[in-house]
Amino acid sequence: MFKAIIKKFIKNNAPRWLVLIIDIYIVVNAFILSYLIRFNFNFDFDSKDLILQLVLTTFISLLSFLAIGSYKGIIRHTGYRDSLNILVASFLIFLMLSSVVFLNKQFNVIVHFTIPISILIIHFLLNLFFLIVSRYLFKMLYVFLITDFKVDTRVLIYGAGETGLLTYSVLRDLKENKVLILGFIDDNKRKSGKKINGLVVYDSSVIDADFIKSKKIDEIIVSIQKVNPSKLIEIVDRLADLNVKVKIVPPAATWIEGDLKPQQIKQAKIEDLLGREPIELNNPILRKEFINQVVFITGAAGSIGSEISRQITTFKAKQIIILDQSESELYNLQQSFINKGILNTKAVVADVRNRKRMEMLFQKYQPTMIFHAAAYKHVPFMEEYPYEAVAVNVAGTRNIADLAVKYNVEKFVMISTDKAVNPTNVMGASKRIAEMYITTLHNTGVTKFITTRFGNVLGSNGSVIPLFQAQIEEGGPLTVTDKNITRYFMTIPEACQLVLEAGAMGKGGEIYVFDMGESIKIYDLARNMIQLSGLRFPQDIDIKITGLRPGEKIYEELLADGENTSPTYHEKIMIASVKEIDKLEVNKAIEVLCSLNKDINYKDIVGKMKEIVPEFISNNSKYAELDVKSFVKEKAS
Repeated sequence: MFKAIIKKFIKNNAPRWLVLIIDIYIVVNAFILSYLIRFNFNFDFDSKDLILQLVLTTFISLLSFLAIGSYKGIIRHTGYRDSLNILVASFLIFLMLSSVVFLNKQFNVIVHFTIPISILIIHFLLNLFFLIVSRYLFKMLYVFLITDFKVDTRVLIYGAGETGLLTYSVLRDLKENKVLILGFIDDNKRKSGKKINGLVVYDSSVIDADFIKSKKIDEIIVSIQKVNPSKLIEIVDRLADLNVKVKIVPPAATWIEGDLKPQQIKQAKIEDLLGREPIELNNPILRKEFINQVVFITGAAGSIGSEISRQITTFKAKQIIILDQSESELYNLQQSFINKGILNTKAVVADVRNRKRMEMLFQKYQPTMIFHAAAYKHVPFMEEYPYEAVAVNVAGTRNIADLAVKYNVEKFVMISTDKAVNPTNVMGASKRIAEMYITTLHNTGVTKFITTRFGNVLGSNGSVIPLFQAQIEEGGPLTVTDKNITRYFMTIPEACQLVLEAGAMGKGGEIYVFDMGESIKIYDLARNMIQLSGLRFPQDIDIKITGLRPGEKIYEELLADGENTSPTYHEKIMIASVKEIDKLEVNKAIEVLCSLNKDINYKDIVGKMKEIVPEFISNNSKYAELDVKSFVKEKAS
């Protein structure tokens, strides 16, 4: 009963006046103790003088605490700042008592009144010690009374650096503390066996299934900043095999108001592992790029187009035209801007295939910059329906590019793909033909044409990660086309930031290639996702190998045969030195392709595509019989 009353009292925060009274009581008793220490615990001093001095000390300590406000801190959250306030308050008491003694000596207001300097120094040190210790004792009392000593989760923290220690303090100070931290794990051999805050630092090599079982570990929290993504994947992959829940501390840049919150420590997701260091859009050239510009974004409702739109709204563009044929997603994007008070955007439902409709929009809005993200990108669909690939990816791009020249648009930035490199499918070939058409328009007017080429983006529509997530929710199995298939991955924000950077630095005619890091095995990705979902592979969810789909590659490339790169001022953006093309011949061939497309004869369409892009060699596809024989022989040799 008594404990419950105290518990309720402390939970509701002890009144500040009570803390003030306790502090004054400590100061007064510390003053008496300082005399006892000074005189070796002999009472050889005048008690009348002592009473006067205690009255003065009480009054001065009251003034000091009121001035500094050290009593206002919440005891259970006592920390460095509270200790600093106590230091200042104690020094102020020392200073005020010394001043009174000094002034009394000068003016002799109180006869025979003095306090030895040794007493004042001892008193100052005792104040400092007892006031700080009392704070932490009350904090411990709070923890003792509030904590429900039942432990729900036994935790190890992976990382004994600054972030690991911060994670420790965040979990330790949880109000309803049901987490027991048993130690740290670190790869640094020099930390192995040492103790931090009384907890052992274990070498990562000793963490195995037997160790987890013997210590009854429920969770391991990975708390490392500035770690290579491949290393992070390796760590989490190893931990997930130990039948233990793996959580992760997010990057410091995402912490709420600069502080890590317990709710941010969540179950590790594959996106956390594959994301790289965040890129800051602090390039002053980039900021100037959009001032008073009318920006036209096609495919704005898609994953890339919508993120480009969001990022451009942070700059001072005159107007942003977001265009897409998908009305539902476009409406959602428009509403998100309205809700944020972004009023310089205009949503337009339209199709890039409709040349007349596009020209009406150019006449109306007079765009000065274009980001062309509209495209069909699903490999199996485009393999089955080549007409659509040519209609959107080739003819649609040609419509927008021609109008850009006609209406003197300053810059045209095209979003391409790594599948355009040595294409093995219709989709990739259609994007390569679009790249080639853009190249033919270089130096035909004032428009600077810039192409950006990169791989898969995490979480984009139709990407493998949402597919795996859906399959896990349905109980599996996860489907992988080939055990050896690999892909490059990049986060959507990072890809779009690099697109904007490339657009700003482009002078016209360049194909920019992004640093995609290391390619990742899709099979390993699937296995990681199963384990990170708290499930076992293959006991709970298995992985099924389905075989390569028509047109699908085992691995992706960022450069075509005969291409290489040169660096730019941005470490993650390179310029591809592409092979020269006959602009007149390519233009005529694309004109023929677009005419053939009207007849919807798939063999004729794909055959012409292979003529335009001789390196387009179909893989696992019915169109393999149409491959340009001379180029196949050249590739084989």
